[in-house]
Amino acid sequence: MKLQNKVAIVTGAGSGMGKEIATLYAKEGAKVIVSDINEASANKTVEEISANGGDATTVVANVAVENDVQRLISAATSTYGGLDILVNNAGIMDNFMPAAEVTDELWDRVIAINATGPMRTIRQALPLFIEKGAGVIINIASVGGLHGSRAGAAYTASKHAVVGLTKNVGFQYANQGIRCNAIAPGGVETNIGTTMNQPDKFGMERAMIGANSNPRSGQPEEIAKVALFLASDDASFVNGTVITADAGWTAY
Repeated sequence: MKLQNKVAIVTGAGSGMGKEIATLYAKEGAKVIVSDINEASANKTVEEISANGGDATTVVANVAVENDVQRLISAATSTYGGLDILVNNAGIMDNFMPAAEVTDELWDRVIAINATGPMRTIRQALPLFIEKGAGVIINIASVGGLHGSRAGAAYTASKHAVVGLTKNVGFQYANQGIRCNAIAPGGVETNIGTTMNQPDKFGMERAMIGANSNPRSGQPEEIAKVALFLASDDASFVNGTVITADAGWTAY
């Protein structure tokens, strides 16, 4: 097992990529804190892990709330005695809203969850990692964090921020046994679309210009396999970078 006796936190683990990452980590021997804003969804993930002989615990948390983040990181120590792996997966879309139409409310919410949330969990986890001289951070970015128009203005900005944060943390703490990498998925079949309502027509048309060149959509478990690689010792020399997982969509 690649993650035997490791303790992992996975945010947004009630569904989609987060659920598959948490489930795979547990199969590989990790004890998993399954975090989600939706308690029922998180509990289902924990039940599935437990049914397969794994060890997991639900912690309901909104990564946009500092107190929730502090409680989430503390839960790893109080429940399992420490933390080895942090996966920042929780995120929302932005209705493809272009810059001319984006509201302060939408901008603040998307940035708070997609960018500030990972910063806060990393900020809380780093002292634990520094103390023991080891730790792995995996941020779920997006091809929207590498290109200019795969979503609206707020989502694009938030995922570019995640990429920059990943590189900064990866380099600055490299000499302390800490690795920080990101995954940039292309189109993956998850329920993140439920975070959208009434998408902007103009913004969506502009963002979808390159959609016809997408070879195929991915499955959440395909992203989970990349997250397993990055969390394991197999990726010991991989740090401060972004792995694109999009079937070649952005390679043209």
